[in-house]
Amino acid sequence: MPAFQNSPGMRDILPPDSARWRTLNNVFADVVETAGYGQIITPLIEDVGVFTRIGEATDVVTKELYAFEDRGGRHVSLRPELTASVCRAFAQHRPVAPWKVWYSGPNFRQEKAQRGRYRQFDQVGVEVLGVDDANLDVEVIALAWEFYLRLGLSQVTLILNSLGDPEDRARYVEALRKHFEASELTDQSRETLENNPLRVLDSKREFDAPAITSAPQIAEFYSPGASRHFEAVVAGLTRLGIPFDVEPKLVRGLDYYRSTIFEFQGGTLASAQNALGGGGRYDGLVEALGGPATPGIGFALGVDRTLLACNDEGVFAPAPRRLDAFVVDVAGGFEAVSITGELRAAGLAADRGFENRSMKAQMKLANRSGAAFALIVGDDQLATDTVVAKPMQGGGDQQTIARSDLISHLKDELRRLQ
Repeated sequence: MPAFQNSPGMRDILPPDSARWRTLNNVFADVVETAGYGQIITPLIEDVGVFTRIGEATDVVTKELYAFEDRGGRHVSLRPELTASVCRAFAQHRPVAPWKVWYSGPNFRQEKAQRGRYRQFDQVGVEVLGVDDANLDVEVIALAWEFYLRLGLSQVTLILNSLGDPEDRARYVEALRKHFEASELTDQSRETLENNPLRVLDSKREFDAPAITSAPQIAEFYSPGASRHFEAVVAGLTRLGIPFDVEPKLVRGLDYYRSTIFEFQGGTLASAQNALGGGGRYDGLVEALGGPATPGIGFALGVDRTLLACNDEGVFAPAPRRLDAFVVDVAGGFEAVSITGELRAAGLAADRGFENRSMKAQMKLANRSGAAFALIVGDDQLATDTVVAKPMQGGGDQQTIARSDLISHLKDELRRLQ
């Protein structure tokens, strides 16, 4: 047993899985940057007030924040999500609207670890600030849908709802409160009701089901403007051929959501933990952080859950590590230094053995590396300024190559193997 292990709810991501994470980020960047989104990188630590604005009654704020006082006496927190950080950056820097940004990176919440959910978890997402247009809602949802398609996922379901205008939501919350106060609920849901009646709709407990089923629906409280906005979103998604289900009981976990909200669910994941990600439209958050009143919409997608769904569907598998060449130097080791340097400078992937191991030991390393070629240098090759190129993948005979011709020969052979 090692002296130290990772903290509860944390884990190490080792190769080749780490390369898969990087590739996922690259796929996401390619999808959203073609739509005009630029990357934003925000700090891991913010003033704790940035995050208390997302909802004083939410579990994220009341139970899950990694909040502490730093050495300067400032009350700070590790970020539990990125939307608030992006809105803080907008309020601080005042970029020209519309401001379209994307992000990726870790967040931190002190919650119970479970399959696909850790205390440190990565997300990719987008935010657009400064535009209140149903067609933008459609664009944002379509970008997430395209991302899942690019990964090869086919069992993703989009569910959609609207929380109406702020006044609509307020009337609905009050109606829910009265309904649930007169209903039979579990003790856990009674506690939730005190803080946020909307969150009772999220309960998966069987005892709560009758009260939730008979609860009033948000559509009963829409203003005419909210109805038109949601109808335009539905029409836009339909026109793009993106399938979805309208789910009147869908709510989002943070208080800043208004109007359009949505969630992506993985069909292969357990129903209680099947959310891959989601988002929606919000207002008031930029203003609460010191900026002007600014509409916004965005989403965040969980990397862990998304990769679990990929595993279940057998898509987006980790790419095997591929080397072009592995240098086997049994003439003292100095040739390996220069040859690997030349190969890497020419854009080829190369590795080598160390510690002056035997030919047999170095060839085992070459085999294990998955390299296309082993480049062997012994005393004979050193004397004649040559290298033996031995194919390790795809068959073929080994050849003795002049050092001066090595790069061109190797590139020609690698093209032949493609």
